[in-house]
Amino acid sequence: MVSSRFHRGIALRIAAIAATVAVLVWAVLHTDWYVTIALLAITAAVQLWRLMDFAARSGREMARFLDAIAFDDTSAGFSALSRDPAFAELAGAMTHVLDQLRRGRAEREEQAQYLQSLIAHVPVALVAVEEGGTVQLLNLAARRLFEGPCTAAAQFSRYGTIFATGMESLQPGGSMIVRMDRVSGPLQLKAAATDVTLGGARRRLISLQNIETELTAHELAAWQSVIRVMAHEVMNSLTPISSLAATAQTLVDDELAKLPPDVAGRANLADASEALETVARRSEGLLHFVQNHRRLTKRMVANIEIVPVRRVFARLQRLLATELATRDVELVQNVDPETLEIPVDIELFDQALINLVRNAIEALRDGAAGRIMLSAFREPGGRVVVAVADNGPGIAADQREKVFVPFFTTKRQGSGVGLTLVRQIATVHGAVLSVGETPGGGATVSMRF
Repeated sequence: MVSSRFHRGIALRIAAIAATVAVLVWAVLHTDWYVTIALLAITAAVQLWRLMDFAARSGREMARFLDAIAFDDTSAGFSALSRDPAFAELAGAMTHVLDQLRRGRAEREEQAQYLQSLIAHVPVALVAVEEGGTVQLLNLAARRLFEGPCTAAAQFSRYGTIFATGMESLQPGGSMIVRMDRVSGPLQLKAAATDVTLGGARRRLISLQNIETELTAHELAAWQSVIRVMAHEVMNSLTPISSLAATAQTLVDDELAKLPPDVAGRANLADASEALETVARRSEGLLHFVQNHRRLTKRMVANIEIVPVRRVFARLQRLLATELATRDVELVQNVDPETLEIPVDIELFDQALINLVRNAIEALRDGAAGRIMLSAFREPGGRVVVAVADNGPGIAADQREKVFVPFFTTKRQGSGVGLTLVRQIATVHGAVLSVGETPGGGATVSMRF
């Protein structure tokens, strides 16, 4: 259709030029109408120019159309061309193609915006490392994880030799668990990598997922299984031993009561009675010890509610006021902001804080001017941190990880249950428990929610 209209337009214009030229030739040969001859010549020239313009118009519009596609300019229009019947169908086809490109670009932009929003809000940290060592933190989770700018792979060493070595040795398609030492506390991360090529440049995409809470939960579950089996076996053995020892002691005491004071062998029976009493008492003590540690095997369920931290601290200070005064320990509170609230199970949270404060009081037993700082604040990344710090002797670096192991204790008469229980409470709240140094000396135990 377009071709036939175009050809008709060419034919009509050629016919008009031929007619004009014929009249011009006749006028030159048979008349002296110089003005008419000049006008006819001008008319023929104009008709020839218009023929050439008409023939080249489709080429010009097609070139403009291709330029619009090349430069992704979907704002180009062909309304003038569409008004010419000879090119209306061509103009419509080009306009349709540009409309399709416009819709495709809008869909791509929406998809890109969706992917950017998805990457920005995904909780897994995403890091891009280029071949030259340039590092780009791709989302908010990565910026929070690194706690500051990180623009080069050489800066990975700021987060520990293990972390830097792990990031360097991580292969595409592989994964590993690496430890990241941060100012706010160490983290266990699962790192996975893949390689992509963009514009001829290869870069490595690394995902870093915090699995500290999951590892803690698995570790606690393993300890609970061990303690549950041990408690079951020990109690099965101790219960009859305690009962038989008490029964035997009663029988021996009854026989001793019947014998005269001067009967030979009375001293031996008395020694046997004392031995049986010791066995019974020690068995009861062991039973109490096992029952005490069975608390760790109970499954905790947190009934979450929003509570003001200031109110929790005030209640804790009233509860421990006598104990603090007896040990001459000062308890200082700091909540920033004052209206800070936290979603916790109030009973479990109270128990955790009581254990931590009592541990701090015990650590201050041999020092003067004991001071405990109970603080709560929100980190720049948005996490709420509750910390108990003391100015005691602190905890040696090689023992900080061990303090969470059941039965391990640094106290004279400790049971090794307190901090393990606190860690279990933190885990059911999705929090991470860590031990560090207090500036100026002492230990700080922090729960990061």
